[in-house]
Amino acid sequence: MLLQAAAGVLIVEGLAYALAPKLVEQMLEQMREVPLERRRWIGLVSFAAGLIVLTLL
Repeated sequence: MLLQAAAGVLIVEGLAYALAPKLVEQMLEQMREVPLERRRWIGLVSFAAGLIVLTLL
């Protein structure tokens, strides 16, 4: 199941880079403007949300 989840992430990210590479570049530039501490919180919240969803499945 973990391998399937990793494959899903690769598919979604691969599509983003294939279909809209300029948009991905712009989003990365915008993320650089977000303070480091806020990026950590975003990562932690995303991680927790993923764990919750995974537990519910």
